[in-house]
Amino acid sequence: MKSLGLAVSLVSPVVTIAAWASMTHPLQAQQPLTVVYPPNHHETTADRIFLIGSAPPTGTVQINGQPIARSAAGHFAPSFPLQVGENQFTIQYQNQTLRLTVKRLQNQVEAPTGVAFAKDSLFPPVNLARQPNERICLSAIAPVGASVLVKLADRTIPLMAQSATVALPSNLAVLTQQNQPQTTVAGSFQGCFQTNQPGDLGQPTYQLTLDGQTISQAASGRIRILDPAQLEVVEVTAEAGVARTGPSTDYSRLTPLPKGSRALITGGQGDWLRLDYGAWINRKDGRLTQVAVPPTSIIRSIKARQISGWTEVVFPLQEPVPIAVQQGDRSFTLTLYNTTAQTDIIKLDDDPLIARLDWQQVQPDQIQYRFNLKTAQQWGYTVRYEGTSLVLALRHPPVLAGRLESAKARLTSRDRPSLQGITILLDPGHGGPEDTGAVGPTGYPEKAVALTIAKLLRAELSQRGATVVLTRDQDRDLPLKDRIDQINQVRPTLALSLHYNALPDNGDALQTQGIGSFWYHPQAHSLAVYLHNYLVQTLNRPSYGVFWNNLALTRPTVAPAVLLELGFMINPDEFEWITKPQEQRRLAAAIAEGVTHWLYGQR
Repeated sequence: MKSLGLAVSLVSPVVTIAAWASMTHPLQAQQPLTVVYPPNHHETTADRIFLIGSAPPTGTVQINGQPIARSAAGHFAPSFPLQVGENQFTIQYQNQTLRLTVKRLQNQVEAPTGVAFAKDSLFPPVNLARQPNERICLSAIAPVGASVLVKLADRTIPLMAQSATVALPSNLAVLTQQNQPQTTVAGSFQGCFQTNQPGDLGQPTYQLTLDGQTISQAASGRIRILDPAQLEVVEVTAEAGVARTGPSTDYSRLTPLPKGSRALITGGQGDWLRLDYGAWINRKDGRLTQVAVPPTSIIRSIKARQISGWTEVVFPLQEPVPIAVQQGDRSFTLTLYNTTAQTDIIKLDDDPLIARLDWQQVQPDQIQYRFNLKTAQQWGYTVRYEGTSLVLALRHPPVLAGRLESAKARLTSRDRPSLQGITILLDPGHGGPEDTGAVGPTGYPEKAVALTIAKLLRAELSQRGATVVLTRDQDRDLPLKDRIDQINQVRPTLALSLHYNALPDNGDALQTQGIGSFWYHPQAHSLAVYLHNYLVQTLNRPSYGVFWNNLALTRPTVAPAVLLELGFMINPDEFEWITKPQEQRRLAAAIAEGVTHWLYGQR
């Protein structure tokens, strides 16, 4: 289950005696026995599962014959261990009975029994391209005690048995406080080779010998060694090419590559291309061409110019080279790859944001530009190519007209400072018939309460003079891309995505509560921490924590963007707080006050 700030899959069918869709209020008192999660025949790799549901508050609910604890309103969310295979649950309340089947899947590849390789364990599973003399490591999972070798082109590569391997926890494990690696059973075989001969080596053929029996099996992918005389370049055709640390979406994101960026291809794996500066990009984000020489550039003059609310710095280049961005305390660092300086002059007038620009050639083909800033807080940036010139735009701090006497005082209508001139974008999470988000014990969806809070918060911020934009103001489908496009088009002072939380299947829905705050770019860190602390203290709510997280609604760079998880839909007690109208009004007022305090604290 999930809240949709987080990348946990959610299945929201409801197992119930009567449909919850006809409910007029999330806390309808006398609804029948209801289980909203998991759906019947749910499949998971988790070692346990929580059952979320509700029944009238009087009487006893039993699961597999055992009474369970419930909230005052009758809601429940107990967790149960799961065995690999099918697990049966019988839920009873008075004369009502529900039955669920949950199937636990094996989530680790195990050494097979008999003379066989483990399914899908032969490397490479997809076509692989590497440089001459680059080390290529092959691997397979086979029975302990087997002998494994690989035949590839004209060579034979023995694979050595590894005593044990370490399985890292999922990224989601930190959300359930279970972030520990595990040692898995033996059965992994590995071996490496190098060659300086370009060409197609074909598919590796793995050979396994055990107890006098030998089998052979080819890997799915082919291996090719690139020819240095036949260079290929990728030009980014997406508005922002997603650069990663490795060849799949499991790998971490790097600074996106602006449209038009060009880089030499030094390797490939399936649909992924490795670029000369080390990043990987999916081939769908670019166009391939053959070239005689790799794309490189020199750089000479650099000029800064001020436009309304922004400073733009123009870097004239011969080629649109790859870049990276790093934000620090009072600094913004731009790295240009495949670039060599011939710079003797830079124009930078006295600027509202930039105190000084320093640069250095950190490697023969890599330059770093460090912008020393006048303020600790950064307010947004964009990068784009205009032809072959890179344009970096840095946003000026907002202008606030009022005063704030106390950083901790509760603001009344008389002493409330103005947010005139401030634009705040609010993104109510989820929406539409398919994307409900998390669901509470009664089946009440996250999308509904997120929209309620967004409208209440819009009223609070508008009363303070702010211009407020909602990505949606009704229950409708709104893809993530459309939400991000709105942020980039509106260019608000701040962007807040409003959500309510859930957990992966192996979380503890009964014990986990509280307000969480998520950020991605350093420019959003201060806001994320401040709002989290302010809401926890002002509302006397539990803290779930502050997280750096690679979420779609925290990735925009044009403004500080924070995603708030304002409580756990799946926790029986917190769900009651979440859905109380008076508490919703208090929450909206507290967020508005926290935003106001933070904005005035940055001056």
